[in-house]
Amino acid sequence: MFMRFVQLKLNPKNISEFKEFYENEVTQELKNTDGCLFAGLIKSEPNEQEFISLTFWQSLEHAENYESRGAYKKLLEKTKQFLSESAEWKVQLSENMELKYGPVEEEPVIEKFIVAVQNKKSDDLIIDSKNMFIRILSIRIENDKLDEFKKLYSDIIVPSLKGIASCRYMFLIESVNAENEFISATIWDSKEDADEYESSEKFRELTEKVQHTFSKLYLWKMSFEKEYGAKIQTSEDFKVQRYDFIVGKSFS
Repeated sequence: MFMRFVQLKLNPKNISEFKEFYENEVTQELKNTDGCLFAGLIKSEPNEQEFISLTFWQSLEHAENYESRGAYKKLLEKTKQFLSESAEWKVQLSENMELKYGPVEEEPVIEKFIVAVQNKKSDDLIIDSKNMFIRILSIRIENDKLDEFKKLYSDIIVPSLKGIASCRYMFLIESVNAENEFISATIWDSKEDADEYESSEKFRELTEKVQHTFSKLYLWKMSFEKEYGAKIQTSEDFKVQRYDFIVGKSFS
């Protein structure tokens, strides 16, 4: 199975219209697209303007075939009317040497991931998005620990999360674009269920069992913080992102 993210930053004035557009046009197009199993629109918990179009596919080839179709390009073009303008500005000289300023429109960012481990078969992917919540944890793994990390996730983390009734789905996904970057995506009955897990002893225990596979830079940070009691940040920190489901349609 294959997962595709399209990251969007919307103009606050257009959010309601975009939700309708996504549900009425985007999901209908994806429903009729060969190989698409699920399409969902999720909203960032801290940033009300940040959204992700999350889709699951039978394979990378199915997703790429969709991207090459004219229908996808038309939807992408329609999406631009809802996007926010960046805080950055371009400065250019006109033919008569006058300065002109123009806002830079935020472009959608597309990220692609191969699902390395999952708790259910792809044809069982049925998500009722009414109150559900998705938690996305990203981490970098050392080159010589990749296979070990995948095995630990499959043998230890998946069975442990299966024992939590409120955790409906779990996926370990491997980036197609960024080397050694993984995401553990879990789908929960509610935000409260996800928060309870994140603050639990179980989460700390599971992290300890796999943390030796993390990047050396992150391990150094952990060692430094433990020894000196000081918090530091690195470019390879554990990163947890939280999103509410706004729209979700299963096609399988």
